[in-house]
Amino acid sequence: MFSRLSQVARHLSRPLPYSATTFLRKTLLANASMAAKTADERASRAIHTAACLIIGDEVLGGKTKDTNSNYLAKWCFGLGINLKRIEVIEDDESEIIEAVRRMSERYDFVVTSGGIGPTHDDITYKSIAKAFDLPLVLHQEAYALMKKLSTAPRGQAPFNWDEDSPARRAKLRMVELPTDKSRPLEKQVIFPQPHLWVPVAIVNGNIHILPGVPRLFENLLEGITASILPRLEGKSTFRITISTPLPESAVAEYLTGLAERVGPHGVKVGSYPTWGKKKNKVTLVGKDKEFLDSIAPEVVANVEGEIEKPGGESDDVSTEETK
Repeated sequence: MFSRLSQVARHLSRPLPYSATTFLRKTLLANASMAAKTADERASRAIHTAACLIIGDEVLGGKTKDTNSNYLAKWCFGLGINLKRIEVIEDDESEIIEAVRRMSERYDFVVTSGGIGPTHDDITYKSIAKAFDLPLVLHQEAYALMKKLSTAPRGQAPFNWDEDSPARRAKLRMVELPTDKSRPLEKQVIFPQPHLWVPVAIVNGNIHILPGVPRLFENLLEGITASILPRLEGKSTFRITISTPLPESAVAEYLTGLAERVGPHGVKVGSYPTWGKKKNKVTLVGKDKEFLDSIAPEVVANVEGEIEKPGGESDDVSTEETK
């Protein structure tokens, strides 16, 4: 018995034949090449769908109000991108890894918000790097811009960038980015705003990592716009909002039938109560403006309402063309 086991062990310990070794090497190289191509493909394909991942214990704990997902939703609507999902998760490595892998696979354009500061609980870069087996690499351009554009608070001495210190190491955490060394660096990091040192790291071709500070988030998101315009399908999204004095229960049956009829035309029908106000809202959203205009009079008549003008009482759902 032991003799037979020894023979098996010796057989398994022998070097693989040249052909088998070559096959394994070629397979590994092919897989690496395929991964790179996949990231490049994600970075260049048309953008139809988007997802948003809000990362932060402070949001889930009620300490901070999330406004970034709302801003992103309006931004996506304005560009004709279908925002399919918004998730809020805690500063937990396994949660971040699972979420970004799934979102990167399912959606064309992914934005994360939060968790890229200098403190111990800012683990977004590290977690996303781990999700795609990437190292964290100091981005020299981002570091140079950080030193150039950062200013010391009033009354404090200029920061000593040449001295190794806990504060300097903490700052470096914000410019140590997930980096795929097989792909050009300029495809993985962009600087959307010339007056800000803060970079936007792009991982796996479609995950855009943004800070959670609303002012920075909004500035950087607006800065991204020009770079993705060529990848949009070229169709604007239109929304018609109709205010109605009728309660939702009174129009529910009609709107259900309407949604079934206009759904094949790519139109979504929405119904929204406005608490504390005399009128509720019905919305028609789609990319075929002519068709939307053709059904609007029927909807107005059936809900006994009127079309709201842009910039009216509830501009967030007013009649508008977006691009």
